[in-house]
Amino acid sequence: MNIEETTRQFETRILAPLTSTTRGWFIWTAILLALTLSGVVAYGIQVRNGLEVTGMGDTVVWGVYISNFVFFSGLSMAGTFISAILRMTGADWRRPLTRFSELTTVAALTMCALMPTVDMGRPDRLWHLLRYGRLESPLMWDIIVIPTYLTASLIYLYLFLIPDSAFLRDRIGQQVSGARRRLYSGLAVGWQGLPEQRRRLQVAGTVMMLLILPLGVATHSVVSWIFGLTYRAGWNSTIFAPYFAVGALYSGTAMLITLMYVFRRFYHLEDYLTLKHFHYLATLVVVFGAAYLYFTFAEYLTVAYKLEGGEDLLLDELFFGRYAILVWGGFLGGQIIPIVVCALPRTRTIPILVAMSVLVNIGMWIKRFVIVVPALSLPLMPYSWGVYTPTWVEIVITVASFAGFALIITLFAKLFPIISIWEMQEGWEDEESPTADALPGRLAQQVGGAGQ
Repeated sequence: MNIEETTRQFETRILAPLTSTTRGWFIWTAILLALTLSGVVAYGIQVRNGLEVTGMGDTVVWGVYISNFVFFSGLSMAGTFISAILRMTGADWRRPLTRFSELTTVAALTMCALMPTVDMGRPDRLWHLLRYGRLESPLMWDIIVIPTYLTASLIYLYLFLIPDSAFLRDRIGQQVSGARRRLYSGLAVGWQGLPEQRRRLQVAGTVMMLLILPLGVATHSVVSWIFGLTYRAGWNSTIFAPYFAVGALYSGTAMLITLMYVFRRFYHLEDYLTLKHFHYLATLVVVFGAAYLYFTFAEYLTVAYKLEGGEDLLLDELFFGRYAILVWGGFLGGQIIPIVVCALPRTRTIPILVAMSVLVNIGMWIKRFVIVVPALSLPLMPYSWGVYTPTWVEIVITVASFAGFALIITLFAKLFPIISIWEMQEGWEDEESPTADALPGRLAQQVGGAGQ
């Protein structure tokens, strides 16, 4: 199959979701929109009545909102971080993955940025924090670094979207509404695929890659320092920064596997997202998971050996008390089982890997909750433990945040190709390094048929 026919088949497949809308898409989008709006209504109730409608109080001052904040910040790291690393190293198998990897970062960071505002109770407190906040506070570091990382990720996503916007402008401009036609034309910024335009795009992309990597590390280090720089049992740690960063890569990579399967299944991209891609990401899950397991062991071993004031009470509650089910469930289901299953050749099929990826992120959300709530519940004075149970308002807002995350991805995938057209074409035209996983048809089935 020559390049022209390969490209034509790919373009037909990838443009189909943009030019036709199924009933299932409308139902799915309506459900996500309803869930997101329900969160807006719940937040309105919280603004009107105050934080008394939540389960937080004067002891447990953080709950599921901050757990969500840490979780979404973790999801955001793997997408752009892995995309940048793979582009810099010239890994050719990256081409079908880069677009939705970068999109995952933007969607997760958007939800991540909203959570602190929700947790403050009233939105005007964010302005007070910006106006009166002190740079000595780790909270201010978060307020600075999260929007910076989100802005950089949006720019990074947009840069490599320019050629595809021009393609959509020229190819389907007459099949879509005038608003979408103007959108594509505006985003394309006069792109014609000229050598000088390509050179400038590569330079800009390289600059953003070099910026994204330290920004990603800084973001998750700062998130960890909110806890690590607070003198409290359970948080008094010097390894929280790498601990959180590795955990972010672990959960984020697992989310990429989940999203890759969803788009593969419902957009019929089996010829482009093959078993090979699932295997590569599963290998990363094993590597990051093993590193995270090591940090978990080192953290608890150090604390358990020294047993400083309050740590003995906390560890007892974590491993044998009221939080034991969450701790052991998250540890076994979110770390041990997925790492072992993803490492064994016999279980590295697509359905099993997808199931493990979902299990990883369930376990990692539990892990974030376990980091936040039990340490705050620990009594600082010889009184009873603090009690925290999320209310329906918190639960609805949490569900809405996940729905909002999915809604951003769904709407983007309706407007733009979820696989980068120009990067795939660039790979096919590079005769020096042809990629089997980029070719549709019989060759792709030979590579990925075992899991299809």
